[in-house]
Amino acid sequence: MGRRTIRNMEEFAALIGISRPTLSKYFHDPDSVRQSTRARIESAVERYDYRPNFFAMNQNRKLTKNIGIVVPYLADPFFAEIVRVIERQCISAGFSPTVFSSHGETELENDILDTLRSLKLAGALLAPLGRVSDKSAIETFCENVPTVLFDSNLEGMGEAFVGSDNHSFVEQTVQYLCRTGEPPCFYEMRNPANPNANKRRNAYIAVMEEMGLEPQFVRIDGQGWEFEEIGREGGLKVLREKSLPTNTVLCSNDRLAIGFLSACYENGVSVGRGNDCELRVASHDDHPFSKFTCPSLTTAAHDYAAVSDQAVETLFRLIESGGRFDTRTETQFPARLIMRESA
Repeated sequence: MGRRTIRNMEEFAALIGISRPTLSKYFHDPDSVRQSTRARIESAVERYDYRPNFFAMNQNRKLTKNIGIVVPYLADPFFAEIVRVIERQCISAGFSPTVFSSHGETELENDILDTLRSLKLAGALLAPLGRVSDKSAIETFCENVPTVLFDSNLEGMGEAFVGSDNHSFVEQTVQYLCRTGEPPCFYEMRNPANPNANKRRNAYIAVMEEMGLEPQFVRIDGQGWEFEEIGREGGLKVLREKSLPTNTVLCSNDRLAIGFLSACYENGVSVGRGNDCELRVASHDDHPFSKFTCPSLTTAAHDYAAVSDQAVETLFRLIESGGRFDTRTETQFPARLIMRESA
């Protein structure tokens, strides 16, 4: 029987039962891993006659170990959690991550991309602003730097995209709310900054229409990324005007919902599942603080770990393959409904 052909480091890692980051760390510096781990790897290398393709890994990269990570707004706990996991994985694999926040500004995002190009990156993980991004600037960056997009998908840009399936978020919340009470209206910003907001709106329309129900919207004013304050101010206005079309409110994201719950509290409006409650409120994202709101927030949760792990693993494969895939890949993870006291 011939020796098994191993095409890349990912296959080798799966075969010998050692994580891909640990293998990468070993091949960059064998002394950086524990002696027992090093012995296992060296034994497997000899057994399978495996040699990593260092030429492909570093082709035109001058052996750099720099990885750029760009997010729209680092103060958003969603991005903070994703970046925390990504950073640790990059460091464990022997790379040096550098994190930038574009603060929701197109010009700043462009400046960051210019800066990153000068660092001669091994690769980049980019969560673009989305609809307000300068598409030509991002396209140019992706042509020069091996790039994996995450969270916000710009069609055809980067070698891969990893994110969450926004349709599954909305489908689960809408169906649950309709099973358990009055169909929900959709509470959103009139001009949303979040790049996934439009996908969630479209998903709400599609799911409501599939169920034979009329979509109903509550659109609030506000600019930028201060979603809690925007959600609160919008909530105060609609509660004062008594303009909510239903007694069930589905918010576009948890940060808006946190603001809306604050407005309800200020107005003495009871929120929850009980017969004595005036409103039900649900949302999307599973913001790290959503379990601590009063009442705790029913929401559809990201699989933070899966998105982070897949984004990093995809970037490592991309670097190993020389910075290009044969075809662009897209990976989306479904949401998980978390039922709490608000609905």
